[in-house]
Amino acid sequence: MSELRPTQGSPVSEPPLKPLHSDISLSQAKLGQLDKLTNQEIMDSLKPGQPGSLKVRPDGMIVDGHHRIKILRDRGLDVDSLPREVIPKN
Repeated sequence: MSELRPTQGSPVSEPPLKPLHSDISLSQAKLGQLDKLTNQEIMDSLKPGQPGSLKVRPDGMIVDGHHRIKILRDRGLDVDSLPREVIPKN
């Protein structure tokens, strides 16, 4: 199993988040469900240590959290500063 490394999520030291999937490939049903949540609820679900935490590659490529990041970006939040778990590329 890959080792996960939590980071502090500083916009200076961390690369910007890059989606692995295009927006049109995301599930509209899932986006609709997530859109009912508050920003804080979504950000809490992305925190390191959570089962569905924001997981990215060292270059910022999103591995887990695409739909939630899309919702937060659409709401104008700075998602690049969110804490993340970095999964080394094997």
